[in-house]
Amino acid sequence: MADKNKKNTFVKLQITNSLLDLLKIKELKSISISDLTSQAKVSRVSFYRNYNEKEDIIKEYVYKLIGDWHEEYQESIKASEEDMLGSMFDHFSKQREFYLLLTQRNLFHLLKDVLKALYGPKPEYPNFGAYVAAYFAYGLFGWIEEWFARGMQESAEEMTILLKNRDLS
Repeated sequence: MADKNKKNTFVKLQITNSLLDLLKIKELKSISISDLTSQAKVSRVSFYRNYNEKEDIIKEYVYKLIGDWHEEYQESIKASEEDMLGSMFDHFSKQREFYLLLTQRNLFHLLKDVLKALYGPKPEYPNFGAYVAAYFAYGLFGWIEEWFARGMQESAEEMTILLKNRDLS
């Protein structure tokens, strides 16, 4: 069983890396499953065993990046919202090339889906809690999206200060 999991991890890594390489030269809609599996040197069956569509690969990769960041943040002794936001903006700065690629290929919305799944409303939340979670998830995505759209002119620290002082009234 361990060999099967190791092989599947290798296949998924090959597919992910190949898709990211292809995205540097082509739009996602122009990348066929055959292009992808050929580049990855895996079978079409391997692709469909792991994914329903190409977007799933990117979502899984974003989940991994955000999950790795979240785990690293949880291990730190920081606890305030400001610390969390600063750490998150630092993550986006470190992964700038990948997120800019998503922006260039009109795939940045996939980050919204991940942020909503992680930080957005859950069915078990009471109404007010769901509204607050939605406000946080979508608001955070809006700040991040606009920051990338404007070329990430501010540092992660500057973005944290801007968000901390977000009195919009």
